[in-house]
Amino acid sequence: MISTIHDATTVNKGRKDRKTNMEIKKPYVVVQYNKFIKGIDRADQYLSYYSVLKKTVKWSKMVVLYLLNFVLFNPFLYTGH
Repeated sequence: MISTIHDATTVNKGRKDRKTNMEIKKPYVVVQYNKFIKGIDRADQYLSYYSVLKKTVKWSKMVVLYLLNFVLFNPFLYTGH
């Protein structure tokens, strides 16, 4: 992964490899990515069920519809439903 925010530090995950019995280390950028990507994946999954996008729509209209769909969905997702 390439990041302009993070450096190349590694973080111990507190687990050991079964075969070598050594600590498992991950780059800090991967840990941060895994921590924050879950909400985006869930929102994309829910939005795919009820998509307002059509194949015949121009790309500019498609972007506007996607953003509108996402703006309307965020309150639903984060109010606990």
